[in-house]
Amino acid sequence: MQDSRRSRRVRAAAALLAASALALTAGCESGGGPSGASPGASKKPSPSPSPAWNRSPASIAAIGDSITRGFDACQVLADCPEVSWATGSDAGVDSLATRLLGPAAPTHSWNYAKTGARMADLPAQMDRAAAQHPGLVTVMTGANDACRDDVAAMTPVASFRADFETSLRTLRAVSPTSQVYVSSVPDLKRLWSTGRGSPLGKQIWKLGICKSMLVDPDDLGAAATARRGAVYERVVAYNEVLRDVCARDRRCRYDGGAVFAYAFGGTQLSPWDWFHPSRDGQARLAEIAYRTVTSPP
Repeated sequence: MQDSRRSRRVRAAAALLAASALALTAGCESGGGPSGASPGASKKPSPSPSPAWNRSPASIAAIGDSITRGFDACQVLADCPEVSWATGSDAGVDSLATRLLGPAAPTHSWNYAKTGARMADLPAQMDRAAAQHPGLVTVMTGANDACRDDVAAMTPVASFRADFETSLRTLRAVSPTSQVYVSSVPDLKRLWSTGRGSPLGKQIWKLGICKSMLVDPDDLGAAATARRGAVYERVVAYNEVLRDVCARDRRCRYDGGAVFAYAFGGTQLSPWDWFHPSRDGQARLAEIAYRTVTSPP
């Protein structure tokens, strides 16, 4: 009799444990628990992976200002696009297009830069570049935004940012997979410091090249020093914009300030104006661009 009652108690306890386990399992499967959320709902979605950077784009479109047009590199006060760091054909420069595209460079590269262009002109240039659906767009602009008749006329940083953002949106609307290489703005104050030693260069400067920085090049007084300092700080601010806006685009690479930091010497500057890059200077720009475009992620 006692064994019978003991057996019934054991069976009852076993049944109770089985029922509890069943209820617990049902609660987990139905999303039960204090939060009422299912395990799947608590997981965060994986972010979309960044696209792989193509270090060998099949075509290049260049936009920007006089530097990309090879201004004053071959003759005084004239464009010389054949020595352009971005798309030129000159063997001594070994342009970015030549390095990346080889024999296909002449038919798979386009130069839409314009001497005198400022950031406000970039959206229209980008529109032309985007129509080609290039593998890579090169951007070098900003010097003319700081090179004005006086510091008060320099492009405001907010406007500079807005026009650069518009340019990238223009590209993405037409050619969403094109990559972008962005060069920093050169250090205009260093160019003044280097070029002021050339009597010929200073004569050309009197024609109005970058007056905000280069006017009265031998004046070392407080006002002139402050003026040049203001131009320098504006260029620094422009480069911060280029860096920040580019960083938000998954297919954009900024040069990390490499062009700004590069110390252009006498052989890298135009023998006519001692301000724009010479053939050798254009080759140095091509090297910087190639290094940035082909570096691993």
